[in-house]
Order: sequence, then structure tokens, then C-alpha cells
Amino acid sequence: MESVRTGEVGARERTDFWSEHVVSFQTPLDFRYGQSEAFRGEMTRQRSDVYQLVSWNCDQIEYVRTPGLVRREPDDAYRLVLPVSGELVLRQDDQEARLTPGTASLLTLGAPFELAHDASMQGIILSIPSQEIDGPLGRKAPLATGLDLTRGLGRVVDSMVRSLHEERDHMTGTQFDAVSDRIVELLCMLAAGDDRPDAPGHLREVEAMVRRHVREHAADPTLTGSSVARDLGWSLRQIQLALQRVGTTPRDLIREERLRLVRDRLRCTDCAYLTITDLAHACGFSSASTLSTAFRRRFGMSPREMRYGSR
Repeated sequence: MESVRTGEVGARERTDFWSEHVVSFQTPLDFRYGQSEAFRGEMTRQRSDVYQLVSWNCDQIEYVRTPGLVRREPDDAYRLVLPVSGELVLRQDDQEARLTPGTASLLTLGAPFELAHDASMQGIILSIPSQEIDGPLGRKAPLATGLDLTRGLGRVVDSMVRSLHEERDHMTGTQFDAVSDRIVELLCMLAAGDDRPDAPGHLREVEAMVRRHVREHAADPTLTGSSVARDLGWSLRQIQLALQRVGTTPRDLIREERLRLVRDRLRCTDCAYLTITDLAHACGFSSASTLSTAFRRRFGMSPREMRYGSR
């Protein structure tokens, strides 16, 4: 965790200071400052190898990711932008979202956008790897539409994001990732429209129960879609239909939960004595090579690289 404030430098250096830190925290951008002298701003960042949460407030500004920057500095990650006070205007993919507290937007860095606000705005922005969104939602398109965080699932997401920021001094990296995983899971449901009154309620219930069951039994090497259906008393077809609505399958969900379990144990000092083979068998994988192949495809590094990188 780290914090930066423009008050740390002289008045004439503050815009350059702010631009430099925003780029290092986020991605290359162009900046349009409402005032160039005595610019005021501060940011607090929490991050792990997977997620990053930044809270910020500053004077009037517009951030622009131009087509040229997208080509020269490719970045396909996503950002969940959530105002805490004031108003923020986001434009992407011929859409405009005017965000105030109680709303949020999901945007991709892989397409041009403009994000502007005045000095009354305070916000939180969660960085999400592309595979966490593209897989569950089955898309790569920008999502600049406003999300309602005032009720139902949206309100739960809003509360979790704010709590993750407020409890930053009392959480480990593993806990930060675990909470972020759940936020993204719920966010995908929200973005897919699962909180709509006309959404199939029974399938939503089935999906939630399946996810909970798989999470609790991911380490069981005999866990399959058929065993989940048998344990929960539903047909395999019902489970397949429920998960298909959110872009996944029983097999993919089981593999995802096992990989997250391995990742968390690789970062846990109490599990440092376990070999990669031990971890593979303890988390439901048939062999270390099967684990390593799936792990590298999912996280971009081998289990061994993540273990020593975390240390």
C-alpha cells in the first residue's frame, strides 16, 4: 500500500508529479488540467500481483486514452470506476455515462476513452485483469454503461469495494485477492444483467449454489459436474444451463476454483513446505504438470515463479 500527495512537491511541479504517478498506477494517458498552477490531488493504492484498488481525489481534470496510445501501449485490462462523491463523465465506444455515487462503470483500457470530473469528485477504481472479465462475460467489448449500485446485487458490490478500501490497513495480500475475486464474480453477474426482474430466478439460484459448492469442495479430486449435480439434487443439464448464462461450464468453474486455491496457498507462508506436486494433489489436480500448464495459462507464470515472486 502506498499514498501520494501533490503537496509533497512545489506548486509548479504538481501536474507533472500527478501525471507521472497516474501513469505508473494505471496506464499511459494524456492529461487535460483545468488549472495548471497549485494543482491539488492525492491517491492511495492497494495492490497485489493480481488486483489493484486506488482511491483518489483531485482538482478538475480530464484523462484521455487516445487511439495512438492504445496502439503504442496496448493494455487489455479493465477498470471498475466508482464515484464516492461528485460526478464523473466517462465516454467510450460511442457511449457516455454520467456517474454519481450509487453508480459505476466498467471500462477497458484496450479501447480509447475520456474520463473527466471537477474538483468535487472523489472516487475508487479497481483494476481487473482481462481474463477475469472476458472469460465469464464471453466478450472483449468496452462496457461504459452505468451500473446501478443502489439496490440488490449492485449495492452488495458497492459495499464490498468500499469496505476493501476502508479495511486496507487490516488485510493481508491473500485476503485482498480473495475479496477482489468475489467482487469481480458479482460484478460479472451484475454486468450480465442478473439483477433484472425478468432474469430467470431459478437459474440464478442454481448458479449461486453451484459456485458455493465448488468453492467448498474444489480440493476433492473426484469433483465433476455430475458429482455436483448429484450432491445438490439437480440435473447436470440444469447446472450447465445456469453456468452457460454467465459464460462458463462446470469443468471450467472447477478448474478456476482449484487454480485460485493453489494461488492462495503459494502465497501462504504456512504452506511453504509443500512442493508443487504436493500442492497439485492437495488442490484436486492429477499431477504437477497438469497444474503447471493450467496455472501458466491462467496467471501468466508457473506456480514456482509465483511462489518465489510473492516471497
